[in-house]
Amino acid sequence: MKSRVRRVGEPRVQETRKGSLRETRKNLPRLSQSIRRIENRDGKLNVVGLGAWYRYWRDPYHLMLTIPWLGFVALVSLAYIFINMIFALLFLAGGDCIVGAEPGNFWDAFFFSVQTLGSIGYGVMSPGTRYAHVIVTAEAIASLLAIAVVTGLAFARFAKPTARIMFSKVAVIERYNGVPTLTFRAANQRHNQIVEAHTRVYLMQDEKTQEGNFLRRFHELKLTRHRTPSFTLSWNVMHPINEDSPLYGQTLESLEKSRAQIAVSISGTDETVAYNIHARHMFSPCEILWDHQFVDLFYQSSNGDRYLDYTHFHETVPLESTPSFLEQPFEQTG
Repeated sequence: MKSRVRRVGEPRVQETRKGSLRETRKNLPRLSQSIRRIENRDGKLNVVGLGAWYRYWRDPYHLMLTIPWLGFVALVSLAYIFINMIFALLFLAGGDCIVGAEPGNFWDAFFFSVQTLGSIGYGVMSPGTRYAHVIVTAEAIASLLAIAVVTGLAFARFAKPTARIMFSKVAVIERYNGVPTLTFRAANQRHNQIVEAHTRVYLMQDEKTQEGNFLRRFHELKLTRHRTPSFTLSWNVMHPINEDSPLYGQTLESLEKSRAQIAVSISGTDETVAYNIHARHMFSPCEILWDHQFVDLFYQSSNGDRYLDYTHFHETVPLESTPSFLEQPFEQTG
């Protein structure tokens, strides 16, 4: 039977068979390791299990870096006990090879292994045969490697740079110099400086090509100021919605229909530890308030001192006597 050749530009004909559908359903449990679920939670698309420590069983190094401290100590303790049990069995296989230990006693062999692995050496028990000396030598080498690995993992966990950057719970669309502007806040929660901090903001939404293919597109949003030499207190990140903006002409309904999200990334150098740090945040369409503005955080005292009140960091107020960006088309002024 000759197969039909599809010409260029001719639509592809999809054939469905009941047998293949049943076979696919049977293979779903086997494919569970290769399938990643993307959950829609409050308008935000989240990859289930992304970054979770229990996803790294096949990657021991990342597992030991991401597992909670209690789990880290538990795994190290279990490995320590297991290694000593293995060497205790090796000592027992050599017969009466430990001076000062009861022959055939597992616990004497186990605690002699603990003393050898930890280089304790109380002097009560010692190797008595050449076989025991060989096992002690192997255990001493294993001890050096184990101490180096555990010390390196513990240091890597302590030294892992983290950023304490707080984002506003909502973003607003307000008028700035007569132009509708997407605005949100970020604040440095540490009492230090983030040097050469820069921000990138993206609009992520579902789109279809002219051929009908589904895509998740990323559009970078141009900011009025994407870099600051010193990020110490707060930062109002602003994107003007002009004719060049991917948000131009968008409404709340269109953003929800395309499952849009605003992705934010802030990075810089922590001046205290001289490490590069970064923080990320997502805004869903329901977290964008139209025709609102943030409450001012700064106030000035009579002697000229300025204060920043984080109590109102997330608070917004509606704009009055301002044409709604949802109801009226955009017209650039000036």
